[in-house]
Amino acid sequence: MTQASPSPATTPFDLIGGEAGVARLANAFYDVMASDPAAQGLRGMHAADLAPMRERLADWLTGWMGGPRVYNQRHPGRGCIMSAHRPYEIGEGEAAQWMACMRQAFERAQVSGELRAMIEPAMAGMAQALRNR
Repeated sequence: MTQASPSPATTPFDLIGGEAGVARLANAFYDVMASDPAAQGLRGMHAADLAPMRERLADWLTGWMGGPRVYNQRHPGRGCIMSAHRPYEIGEGEAAQWMACMRQAFERAQVSGELRAMIEPAMAGMAQALRNR
């Protein structure tokens, strides 16, 4: 009798450890953004209370990374990522600050090199796609 091998983790969501891993990354991102003086411009685009944004980013990343698509269920009427960022002036500097914060968050959240290689280029492209100036 042969035993079936467990199926390998195939999505970034699986590789990061599910919702708990995604939440760890989102929290690390906002911790960096709130504390890094180099991210003051980016921080200034956010309300004083970052708790709602931590939750929204985690929920959005959950679906984006291949997990359950919970963002629209938990945040009805919030729209797509492009429309959510349209009111803010996002240029090269803001996109660079966002990526710098995310790179530090990868370290703080102990994201594996394998996963980071999978998602960092896509995140960098997304940050550039949100530019509107």
